[in-house]
Amino acid sequence: MNTSTSGAGTEAGAGIESGAIATDAVARLADVRLDWRHKAVPATANGISHREFLAARPALADLQTPLLTLDVGALRGNADRLASWCAEHGVLLAPHGKTTMAPQLWSEQLKRGAWGITVANFAQLRVAREFGVRRLQLANSLTDPHAIEWVAATTSPDQPILSWVDSSVTVDVIGRTLEAAGSHAVLDVLVELGGIGGRTGARGVEAALDVARSVAASSHLRLVGVSGYEGSLAHTADADSLAAVRGYLGRMRELHERLLSESLYGSDAVILTAGGSAYFDDVVDVLSPCVGAGSEAVPGVELMIRSGAYIIHDDGFYRGISPFSRDGGQPFKAGMHGWARVVSQPEPGLAILDAGKRDVPVDEGLPRPQLIGPALGGPMRPLDGAEITAVNDQHCFMTFDAGTTTVRPGDVVRLGLSHPCTAFDKWTLIPVLADTDGDQTVVDLIHTFF
Repeated sequence: MNTSTSGAGTEAGAGIESGAIATDAVARLADVRLDWRHKAVPATANGISHREFLAARPALADLQTPLLTLDVGALRGNADRLASWCAEHGVLLAPHGKTTMAPQLWSEQLKRGAWGITVANFAQLRVAREFGVRRLQLANSLTDPHAIEWVAATTSPDQPILSWVDSSVTVDVIGRTLEAAGSHAVLDVLVELGGIGGRTGARGVEAALDVARSVAASSHLRLVGVSGYEGSLAHTADADSLAAVRGYLGRMRELHERLLSESLYGSDAVILTAGGSAYFDDVVDVLSPCVGAGSEAVPGVELMIRSGAYIIHDDGFYRGISPFSRDGGQPFKAGMHGWARVVSQPEPGLAILDAGKRDVPVDEGLPRPQLIGPALGGPMRPLDGAEITAVNDQHCFMTFDAGTTTVRPGDVVRLGLSHPCTAFDKWTLIPVLADTDGDQTVVDLIHTFF
């Protein structure tokens, strides 16, 4: 993957090119000077640019622990795989950018045909516009007056920002804010359907219809679709979870059909969007009859998934729940690994590693020891039977069989990780290796903006 690098343009879209993202802004990241802010690079690189660092062809062995690395082959393969799947199924992809907050990776997703980038909040919207992302979706409701005014001033037919509403009160908040600001803007919104015990979203089809009617009566909003997130209603791939997901998606379909029957959409171009990285196949299976050549299809309706974690994948939560892991075919490949050094071996069968919650994700499962060796970038052997039992702010507790495994201070452990969404936010800069299991040359540096 050519994770082309960049530096920011100017806020509110200055420097935006005609394409999906401002490639000049992305490319300027190669001019960033490396220093103490970037814990992934060694002190010997202090003061040189990203470009100069890569020109010296550094390797994993030149870095230090704790460390998070990416694998270029996995990133490329994962990105290609979902792009091909979406094209085959006639589905739009608006990857959730909050997973990585890395414009270099957004650029690769957009190059592969993604409709645009989804974000979760106002701060992320500003980052995306700074890098010239042309089409944006805010998977949330606008209730902050500053955010409402900013979106109203920034959105346009050529650079759209879609947002969600799940309450008539929210509709009123947006309208009153724009009236007070003297704005005549009309914002495109999708009505969000939720579920009992879920996160946001109107609780039920009738409640969502009431929201849609409020939108239709507003002079500042236009209804352009239905949105939702099935992942908040299930966390496994067992029969009960899949039934809950599909039942919810069926209610999304019912809502869409009711909106059509009441002529509540304000546009001929309608989007139905759901689907994270866990159940996107079910989303397409249940909702695709609403689009395309199906007997119930309506011209102008498109289905959009928002998978974000797929490009990185993992050795934990997503490895177990991803549709491509469940279908017996070719699964995504884990594109990230943690590296930690043994700083203490205070008692038999216990080692303390120098990576903690500030370095590795723990919310969807603890790191998994995979390999161990005497040096970073050197030969490693399998670490069978070892387990991370606890993680503090700066340390991992690793247990192992002292009778069969030797662990010494200074040894390096490679960790399999779970949940990329809470891995990237711990790093401002992430090295990309040519091949984690082979050629460990650093071929790029990924900048994040959390």
